[in-house]
Amino acid sequence: MDPTDEPDDDALMAAYARGDAAAFERLYARHRQGLYRFVRRLLGSAHAASVDEVFQDTWLRVVRARTRWQPQGARFRTWLYTLAHHRAIDLLRRGGRELALDAFESDDGEPWSPEACAWQHWPAPAGAALHGDELAFWRRAGERLLHCLEQLPLPQRSAFLLHHDDELPLAEVARALEVGFETAKTRLRYAMSKLRTCMGAYLAPQR
Repeated sequence: MDPTDEPDDDALMAAYARGDAAAFERLYARHRQGLYRFVRRLLGSAHAASVDEVFQDTWLRVVRARTRWQPQGARFRTWLYTLAHHRAIDLLRRGGRELALDAFESDDGEPWSPEACAWQHWPAPAGAALHGDELAFWRRAGERLLHCLEQLPLPQRSAFLLHHDDELPLAEVARALEVGFETAKTRLRYAMSKLRTCMGAYLAPQR
């Protein structure tokens, strides 16, 4: 294949199905970082040791399905993330963890509260040069966001990661998770609400 060409994923997958190993290498190079990040954040720190297993098995499933794969209205990337999501669920179920895949945590009951005191100081306004304490603040904010993500139920965490982290349109999020559009929209709305609550609880109001 001409290295100056930029064939789309469907063309690469079709070429791979015909025996072009270089096409698979290009697909892998194009999607490996995003897929690995998705799997790592989907499984969370409690299952960090299984990230490589899920990541590698997802690509193995791509290899095995190469001769029968058809786009059928879905982009290759969406299909790839669907495979990874299935594999992550299989692993969590194998570990005996109960998964409420079709249920949502409502906003009823006791309000969420943080385990530590709210942060007392905000950094400089956006656009200002960041130094010292400001850099430390945003590093901690990033760490806190990852912690908050892990508190979400798996269906909501999946929807958030696919839409906001991997930038899939909501319709493709629904396809990747194999749910209806409104269900995906609802999961995303709950995820955003809970993340705002979780993050806000650690940020004291600016005085």
